[in-house]
Amino acid sequence: MPGGAAATYDAAMGRLAVILGSNALGPGGGEIAAAAAEHGAAVVQRHGDAGEFVLPHQIDHVANLKPLVEQGCDRVLGVASVGSLRTDLPVGSLVCPDDFIALQVSTSIFADARAHSTPGFAAHWRAELLAAWAEGGEVPVDGGVYWQTLGPRFETPAEIRMIAPHADVVGMTIASECVIARELGLEYAAICVVDNLANGLAAGELSVAEMEADRIVNATRLRDGLAGVLPRLGVIGR
Repeated sequence: MPGGAAATYDAAMGRLAVILGSNALGPGGGEIAAAAAEHGAAVVQRHGDAGEFVLPHQIDHVANLKPLVEQGCDRVLGVASVGSLRTDLPVGSLVCPDDFIALQVSTSIFADARAHSTPGFAAHWRAELLAAWAEGGEVPVDGGVYWQTLGPRFETPAEIRMIAPHADVVGMTIASECVIARELGLEYAAICVVDNLANGLAAGELSVAEMEADRIVNATRLRDGLAGVLPRLGVIGR
């Protein structure tokens, strides 16, 4: 692994897992997955890879994450499509959130007092990820709050007005995934790709067709970003 700020994991580190979201299922998605697998990362399609799209509220995060532990993974890069809650955070932006709000979400692998855990993104792993991405030229926004809704529908303009003062991006999966990963002993950080402005922020009504068109453009940037950053992260422990 090249030297520099990102090359700090020691020889005892395990394998890196990359969990891809809905932005890896459309046109260009296969290239995103290939960019991750090419460098030896364990790749998971969050919404399923058997031809059937698993809706956000039906995703079995335990089933997605538990096998990664068995494969020797110790850290996870979660990639997700999000809506921006800020007009100054435009479509195409990359965000590495440092906190989340998920008040309606209840997920845990435990059925006892261990479920009273302290959730959050892994600070050290976030720093490693950002440093490695910066070496490639394009720096994701460092920090921000991810608000998770239940889905699968998009939020109403009134709901967006309620949550926008408290968060920067909105999605349907990352917080749940982060909680389960932490309970399994996996360090977790996320790169969120802004594929649309949240409903009510743009001049017109939120257009799913327009969002899908933007995703195609963003898929190329995401593929190139992953291809550049993964060699710097020590994908497989040595």
